[in-house]
Amino acid sequence: MVSDGGNIVDFSKLRKSSKDDRKRRERAEKEARATANRVRFGRSGAEKKLAKREQERQARLHEGNRRDIPAESGSGMPDLPDQD
Repeated sequence: MVSDGGNIVDFSKLRKSSKDDRKRRERAEKEARATANRVRFGRSGAEKKLAKREQERQARLHEGNRRDIPAESGSGMPDLPDQD
């Protein structure tokens, strides 16, 4: 039985194409999942800007209501006269 090489089948191309198809399919599924998560969890740029401005406004209001504490005492408690 002498083989002339005509019956040899090269499966490497078949294996590579199936691997490429699998990778392409996984990439598409990952992108679909990412798109769904963006819709589900994401905020638009306008919403982010509005939230940032609101946070800055709240910080300004908080700072405006802060009491000034004299720097000498440090504890914020009034100094009591010495009782000797």
